Formats: sequence, structure tokens, C-alpha cells
Amino acid sequence: MRDLADRALDVARSEGASYADIRIIRYRRQRIETEDKRVSGLMDEEELGAGVRVIADGCWGFAGTAELTKEAIERAAREAVAVARASSLAKPDRPVILAPERVHSVTFKPEVKVDPFTVPISDKANLLIRVGEAMLANAAVRKTEGWMLFKREQKLFANTEGSLIDIDVTTSAAGYTASAVANNDCKSRSFEPPPRTSGYENIPVEMMLAEAPRVAEQAVQHCFAKETPVGKKDLILDPLHLALTIHESVGHATELDRVLGMEESLAGRSFATPEKLGNFRYGSGVVNFTADNTLPGGLASFGFDDDGVPAQRWAIVEEGILRGYSTSREVAPFIGATQSRGGNRADHWGSIPIVRIPNLSLEPGRKKLSLDELIADTADGIFIEGMGSFSIDQMRLNFQFGGDCFWEIKNGKIVGMLKNVTYQSITPKFWGSCDAICDERFWVPNGVLTCGKGDPMQIAQMTHGASPARFRQIDVGGASARMRSYKNPS
Repeated sequence: MRDLADRALDVARSEGASYADIRIIRYRRQRIETEDKRVSGLMDEEELGAGVRVIADGCWGFAGTAELTKEAIERAAREAVAVARASSLAKPDRPVILAPERVHSVTFKPEVKVDPFTVPISDKANLLIRVGEAMLANAAVRKTEGWMLFKREQKLFANTEGSLIDIDVTTSAAGYTASAVANNDCKSRSFEPPPRTSGYENIPVEMMLAEAPRVAEQAVQHCFAKETPVGKKDLILDPLHLALTIHESVGHATELDRVLGMEESLAGRSFATPEKLGNFRYGSGVVNFTADNTLPGGLASFGFDDDGVPAQRWAIVEEGILRGYSTSREVAPFIGATQSRGGNRADHWGSIPIVRIPNLSLEPGRKKLSLDELIADTADGIFIEGMGSFSIDQMRLNFQFGGDCFWEIKNGKIVGMLKNVTYQSITPKFWGSCDAICDERFWVPNGVLTCGKGDPMQIAQMTHGASPARFRQIDVGGASARMRSYKNPS
């Protein structure tokens, strides 16, 4: 592989590229799906390919190949340069200028205690079927679904600056859902342990079996729940729910390529524009968002990004103030940064890297505070668990979120379940309403496995950790009436 990488870089240079890099990647993926007491889907695949990226005449060029021969690699390198030169005919406003980066020669391979691909598929499927059987023991549960996902990515990265990086990362995840029919209604409840870059040891077998009856019972209870109230309520959001809220209203809003308008035609821009860096109040003083691609087990913890930049930890929001973005070597200079934050990633050897959300987490509260204490301190509110529906506008401002399970709080006590709960807010107003966050004992590293971005679409994964947090006087219910426009302050 090293010989092929060297040959690609040599050809790119000889064709006139001022910079070139190559990623040679082997993927192994396995997904098992069950419905009720049967296996409904099975995918087990492996593929190998290379992507060559160059800068020539001030523009990017890219080409990929699944044929790892000397001739195919040379063709890809020449094609990448030709694409760059063709792109330069459009006369871009400015040439591509990369932030400087040191030369790295290193191997990154987090520990995997149990290789998930050595565990028999029958064992994995039987676990999911046993979970389904446990949930179907509740007569009102009419449908169950379970899944497991395992991925391994082995990557060789090399560039014309001299970096040579070997990466070998495995991801393991699982989850399941029960759907119940009762009281002329159909509702569901899900269970999803935090996914991690680790081996089969991340699959909590006993916990998955133990939680199944509770999940089934709460799916039934959901059918009999009261309808959501309409009005302003204090919300307490659990870590799994917060993972999606963080992802949509903070993660995508602070990808610098989106901020600069490079995503506008596909998925919109961001209100968090560069002049706000260091002075814009994104949330209350208790709100701190930290990007950390060094997080052990983090879904975006790959050691180095696809620019060859090492993983880092940095502040996105500090005591409520916007402090940082996710950047690549290309976009970092636009804000005067002298180094990329290492946020450039592609989802495939045939995809060109783009700026992605890092492992981005809400820091736990600094004072001792349990979830029970937070509920006891809430007079009129709703406790929301799990991910549900979401919608957010093209500037990452106006949004609406649902959830997986909802509990009514009255005078410091949970008094019953609610259904059809949605809440609406505006990003800085919402995070500005956060007045309490539970401490580090309750911090959970949940995450997102299917973040879509780019054109053609690319899928990425990242961790979003959080402790339960409270948000004061948020609009609940009546979505169509509550959504309103927001004029961004200049």
C-alpha cells in the first residue's frame, strides 16, 4: 500500500499539483436487523479503494478508484489534477490556501477487546430475538424491531508534505424499539445504549435483556398518556434527547464551511457568523460546549482527520459565549486561524473530505446536582427522554423537537406520562434559557451514527455527551402557531 501511495503522490506532483494526498481505505461493515422473532435484514460487506485529492492551479481536484493497481492509481492521480485544472477555469474568488500542519508519521488504533466480526452472527441475532420475545410477552406490543451495527475502517493517509498515518478504528452499536397498540392509538418506546468506537464489549447484553420489559410497558403506557399541554413549560431533557438537540442547533451551526456559505445550496448556512466569534451570547452562563476528537470511545475519535491533522479538544461555547468552530485546513484561514481543528472527514474512499461536526458535548454542571433533585426543583414542567422528530431552518435558528418519552412534572414530582409533545424555540434563546445542568455523575456520551451532509450526500458519526439539563419557559405544543421568524442581530 505504501508503494501505491508514493506512486500517486509522485504522479500528482509530476502533473503539476502543488499539493496532493491519498487515502487508501479498507471497510468492513455488518448490520443485523430483527422484527419480532425473526431476522429481517443482514448486511455483511467489505470493500477497498483509494481517493486522491490534489491542488492544482489553486483549485481542488479529486478522483477515486476501487482498483488498487499501479496503473489505476496513476490514472486517478492524473484525473484528479485534470479536475482541478478544469475547476480553475471558473476563476474562483481566491485560490485554495491550506493552514500549515506538521508532518506526522504515526499509527492510531484504539483498543478493541472483542473483535465484533469474530462474534458469530447467530449469537448477535439470537440476542436481538430474545429481546424481541421479552417485549412481545406484553400482549399490547404488536411489533418489535432490533438492530446491531459494526464498522471497521483501516486507513492509510499520505500527503506530499511527508505525513504517513495508519488508522484502524472499530465502531459498535445496538438498539431496539417496541410498538404497542391500545386505547385506539399506536405508540412506541426505544432503547439505545451509547454507541462507541470500540469492540463488541460495547454491547451491553444483560442490560439489553433486562430493559426489554420496561421498554414494552412504557410503549403501552404511551398509548394511554395524556395529550401534550399547549403553552410555556420548563423542560428537563435527558442526555439522549440532548444529543440530537446539540447536533442540530450547535453542531451544524458551528461547521465553518456552513458558516461561510459553502453548504448553502444543499442544507443552508448558519447564524453563527465569524464576526460573532468571541462576543455572541449563544447560551446562558452555565452552558459550555466542548469539541473533543480525543474523547476515548468517541464516534469521531479517529486520531487524525482526512487533512492529516491530529485530533484536538477545544471550546465551541464557553460560559455561553461563542468561541470556536469545526474547521479544515482550507477554511481555517478564513477566520485568521493558523491551524485547522482537524474537522475534515470523508465517509468513503470515493468521497472528497468536508468539514464535519466533531465529538461535541455539553459540559456537566459544576455544582452537585442529581436528576431527582432537578425534578424536585421544577414546579411545572416536562421531562423528555430519547430522540424523536426534529425540524430546523436553513440558518439553524428556528427549530422544533419531539422525543421518545415524555413525563409531566407537577410540584417537583413526575405525575404521569404525556404524548405528542413537541417544543419550539430559537437557538440562542433556547440555550439562553438553560439554568441548571446535572453534574458529571450523570454525563452520558450518546451520539449520532447517520449525520448527513454534502452533495452527493455523505454520512458521518460523532458523539454528543450531556447530563440532564433544564430549560425555562419553552413553548410546548401548537407547533404551527409557535414557529416564528427571527432577525439575526448584526
